[in-house]
Amino acid sequence: MSPSTVRYKRVLLKLSGEVLQGKRQSGIDTEYVEQLCKEIKEVHDLGVQIGIVVGGGNIWRYRDFKQSGIERIMSDNMGMMATVMNGSAMKSAFEKLGLETRVVSALRVQQVAEDYYPPRALHHLQQNRIVICVGGTGNPYFTTDSAAALRALELNCDILLKATKVDGVYNADPEKDSKARMFDKISYKDVLTQDLKVMDLAAVALCKDDNMPILVFNLFKKGNIKKAVLGEKLGTLVS
Repeated sequence: MSPSTVRYKRVLLKLSGEVLQGKRQSGIDTEYVEQLCKEIKEVHDLGVQIGIVVGGGNIWRYRDFKQSGIERIMSDNMGMMATVMNGSAMKSAFEKLGLETRVVSALRVQQVAEDYYPPRALHHLQQNRIVICVGGTGNPYFTTDSAAALRALELNCDILLKATKVDGVYNADPEKDSKARMFDKISYKDVLTQDLKVMDLAAVALCKDDNMPILVFNLFKKGNIKKAVLGEKLGTLVS
């Protein structure tokens, strides 16, 4: 398949931390991570430049541990450190596949990741390296969805790919309402005014301000990442 058939040449893929736990109750399922990275490699082999933002919910997330007694700022910092662990696991899997990969962090953890600096991260992408952005935004109170929107804009990506466990954006929770209807397309304004649970509303607002399209799709259907970059009919496009 020639690169000319690719619709999006540079993408930001947002992965939740829960994705990396695979069949485990928590932590990192290395077998699943390797499988996921193989699927991402197929996309990279098409000539697509790939940035990734990964969450930390499989290890630590404030809302899951509100009763822990750990105050919000410290808990959020712990969540950001969890993303560093996830990004490092993905880097290991990519390098086993022969892909040059950089982990870039909004938190200073220089023993395991470069400091995030947009021009350097952009250079890595242009050199066809996988770039895994960890540490969230580097600030408490902001989700990794917001980090994904920010990185997509800073790195001049063509689209933000929001990989989820459902097929797209619905007017109700499809796991609770059998009559829930999925949108093929929806505007940023409608997502915000209807408070649809696509991603953090701050992230949607960021994308709206700079017209960054968001494609919400089901990660667990094999081949969907490739379909997304080829521009095939898939999921819900927020624009």
